Amino acid sequence: MTRAELIEMIAQESNINSKEVERVIRIFTEKITSCVSLGEKITISGFGTFEKRRRKATFARNPKTGETMPIAEQNVATFRAGTAFKSAVKAVN
Repeated sequence: MTRAELIEMIAQESNINSKEVERVIRIFTEKITSCVSLGEKITISGFGTFEKRRRKATFARNPKTGETMPIAEQNVATFRAGTAFKSAVKAVN
């Protein structure tokens, strides 16, 4: 599903103008992005948790040459699905 399809689906189910739904989704994603980038943890009950984590420095191997290369420590965005979300995914066959 694309962003446009999601917007259209929400607009139809909620009887809200698709432009307004698009605006809300844009603001929602911008706020999650900015808060997580600042180190804030965002928990949406029943859905999941967005947070910023520090990935330790490590080494990787180039598959072509076999050469070992260092990978620097870095920040990464993570999402942990909530219990209700996990249950819904497991229930669908």
